Amino acid sequence: MTEDTQTRATFTTLQAISDRKAQLLKEIRKDSTQITKLRQQLFSKPTALTTRKNKGLRMQGLMSTGAGVLDGLILVWKLYRKFKK
Repeated sequence: MTEDTQTRATFTTLQAISDRKAQLLKEIRKDSTQITKLRQQLFSKPTALTTRKNKGLRMQGLMSTGAGVLDGLILVWKLYRKFKK
């Protein structure tokens, strides 16, 4: 929080209230655009992984996926043998 939001400001005219409202609206919109940019950066795919031009990266991805599938199949087989009785 900023200092001006922690302390209560007293307004004496409608113009002062209107100015403060416009200032707050401007700050909110600026923060909203910054949050949108950060969210887009957070959830966008990294460019190195989407292009996959490097054969080593492609093989690494296939090995990782294959190891995960093999691990899942072994787990299913063990559970099947345990609970089939």
